[in-house]
Amino acid sequence: PVTAAELVEAYRANALFDAHRDDPEFGYRYLVEEARDAGQSMAQRTGWRICSQNRLWSVFGKKRGKNGKSGPPVHDDLVERDFTADAPNQLWLSDITEHWTREGKLYLCAIKDVFSNRIVGYSIDSRMKSRLATAALGSAVARRGQVAGCILHTDRGSQFRSRRFVHALSRHEMVGSMGRV
Repeated sequence: PVTAAELVEAYRANALFDAHRDDPEFGYRYLVEEARDAGQSMAQRTGWRICSQNRLWSVFGKKRGKNGKSGPPVHDDLVERDFTADAPNQLWLSDITEHWTREGKLYLCAIKDVFSNRIVGYSIDSRMKSRLATAALGSAVARRGQVAGCILHTDRGSQFRSRRFVHALSRHEMVGSMGRV
């Protein structure tokens, strides 16, 4: 028979596993917060123990080298610093910015259409995660409608390289592009 403590730990492990599957780039601290949002609260130490036992490590390792370079791009650089477009929904640009407030940090992901020079979609959140970029993309697609073939150019941030964001691009039949800078 399974004890109550083992059952609780299994639910916690499932919540941590789901959070890790959605965002494999994050370590145990962020995974514990995600599990807490999913209804499975636990101490940081408990989350660390469960993650260690199940080998749920960040895909980027513990520390980055001193060169400060970001990881490999998911998409090729299709724009090559030529930020012009002949019609709407041909080229969009996106980035995430951080703003300090009295209550803490606030992150904004905005998507700009190069042709009209307007923000076509955005998302605001207290955490800089892949769902921030994905929500901004969903907002832009909802506003602009048919966007198949549109190039979305971003930097090499982990949010834009996440599985969730890449799947959202393919679902809307958009083309991803990542700069080298």
